[in-house]
Amino acid sequence: MTSAANHAPLWQPDPDRIAAARITRFQAWAAEHHGAPAEGGYQALHRWSVDELETFWQAVAEWFEIRFATPYARVLADRSMPGAQWFPGATLNYAEHALRTAEDPARAHDPALLHVDETHEPTPISWSELRRQVGALAAELRALGVRPGDRVSGYLPNIPQAVTAFLATAAVGAVWTSCAPDFGARSVLDRFQQVEPVVLFTVDGYRYGGKEHDRTETVAELRRELPTLRAVVHIPLLGTDAPVGALDWSAVTSGDAEPVFEQVPFDHPLWVLYSSGTTGLPKAIVQSQGGILLEHFKQIGLHCDLGPGDRFFWYTSTGWMMWNFLVSGLLTGTTVVLYDGSPGYPDTGAQWRIAERTGATLFGTSAAYVMACAKADVHPGRDFDLSRVKCVATTGSPLPPDGFRWLHDEVADDLWIASVSGGTDVCSCFAGAVPTLPVEIGELQAACLGTDLRSWDPQGKPVIGEVGELVVTNPMPSMPIRFWNDPDGSRYRDSYFEMYPGVWRHGDWITITDRGSVIIHGRSDSTLNRQGVRMGSADIYEVVERLPEIRESLVIGLEEPDGGYWMPLFVHLAEGAVLDDALRTRIKQSIRENLSPRHVPDDIIEVPGVPHTLTGKRIEVPVKRLLQGTPLDKAVNPGSVDNLALLAFYEDVARNRT
Repeated sequence: MTSAANHAPLWQPDPDRIAAARITRFQAWAAEHHGAPAEGGYQALHRWSVDELETFWQAVAEWFEIRFATPYARVLADRSMPGAQWFPGATLNYAEHALRTAEDPARAHDPALLHVDETHEPTPISWSELRRQVGALAAELRALGVRPGDRVSGYLPNIPQAVTAFLATAAVGAVWTSCAPDFGARSVLDRFQQVEPVVLFTVDGYRYGGKEHDRTETVAELRRELPTLRAVVHIPLLGTDAPVGALDWSAVTSGDAEPVFEQVPFDHPLWVLYSSGTTGLPKAIVQSQGGILLEHFKQIGLHCDLGPGDRFFWYTSTGWMMWNFLVSGLLTGTTVVLYDGSPGYPDTGAQWRIAERTGATLFGTSAAYVMACAKADVHPGRDFDLSRVKCVATTGSPLPPDGFRWLHDEVADDLWIASVSGGTDVCSCFAGAVPTLPVEIGELQAACLGTDLRSWDPQGKPVIGEVGELVVTNPMPSMPIRFWNDPDGSRYRDSYFEMYPGVWRHGDWITITDRGSVIIHGRSDSTLNRQGVRMGSADIYEVVERLPEIRESLVIGLEEPDGGYWMPLFVHLAEGAVLDDALRTRIKQSIRENLSPRHVPDDIIEVPGVPHTLTGKRIEVPVKRLLQGTPLDKAVNPGSVDNLALLAFYEDVARNRT
């Protein structure tokens, strides 16, 4: 690894910026009150935050003035993973903190939310109006019999109503879960049926790419297939009347009830997020009210450096954890920008136009969007007024070196570029943005505070300057409290703690440099990750193999060196079937309709067969390694494959691509 002494970083914060950063003020305060190091900058603060884990999280709770309705006995009663017990005895409410700014008369009429659709005209919703709507809806949910622990679901785009529904759910102590309306019915049911929601918030359709997409049939199917529903709330995005038996959004949010915030235990579930479902049903990941509250205060208030006066825009959908993270911008009194629409409509520069029109101070997007702008010859700094943008953050996949250079050259040469990496599993970042550190091309600035991030070799030894597994060796408050439908915790343990017992192994390849910066090399497992949305191969197989012509299939996702993403679908045809243009079209159409446009493969390739393990599981990781150019003898253990000769075909595909 190159040492910092040999070259100048791409960006360096100036002394005024470092002094003004909230993380600098936090360090000085924590030094005075909690024994944190006053000198040594971020590296010293980070070391203290993992060495003195309990003191650090106590400091975070105090600094952000967490309102505990009942006090905690201690910060961390049990630090074993899984099963760490945070702040036992404490009660609180996430939604109360998200709406605190509305209590300030000087800010009550400032925008809490700015909603933008494909017209790119922002519509503000004030703090007081958001609080009123949440109070009204929370009262209606209670009247419907919704109690703490009940599940409330949203089949919604990234619109203000989704934020209101989520906050009202959290206010009553119920558990939120959401999917975006570009998900087909099967994808949604695979998720919602697991958690048995009692209320469903839904739209009649959505707008994307200049077109209206009707969703009334899908909603009818969801209502039929979710027998636990007591109520359905209809949001007329396309202007239709509520279907028979559904409540209208305006009716359930018109009241003036003062919000009542149920004070729940720290580890009470806040929401359920979903994994991609690579080996079956998506994992239903449960995170806690208190754990998310602390983790997001730390991440948004210290790492993203956001507070009152800032505007936080991240391109996301409600089916991705970044939506949940974005909404938490409210915790720090930040105005949250909700964009509902295509990332590139009416042209590739669309997201920059939204950043300009909303006065975004932190603009988050995907690495793929940055690379698409570079290829499309977009010039954001020249064509848009981005003078308020302090930081451009990217996630979803590693931002390639060319992406760093392009942002520096085409947006602003004094731009803080934050490539960040985390996961749905913790709804946060393991490594990424630090406002007081330099930015090196192709690198994440550092591991996050309170995150004991390491790179381990297969023997469980830490390595510096070489590729290893991303592990976290101490608990984080936002780690899942459990998976839904996993009574003995075995699925949870198998997902993260099988390779290194008692240590979180995430499934990414990383390098930690001698400067403490981090390089992400992509997934070490076979999860697909397109446009920042992780998805499971199992979903795709289920749809593709419904077609009579397809005997079996295999889908692989590859991070390309130029920042692109190649997702080929290999198909083993039934006898007599031919892979012609008509079949290709039907495969793509079936995936688009039943799953989403994001699941459509880049290439469909006929293969003589799909290789399996000896227990009959499709071999995805070895095929991915072959396509990345790994020699056959290093890509797979030959004793684990049912038909080794088949792998030679995939090796030839890799050879022909280079």
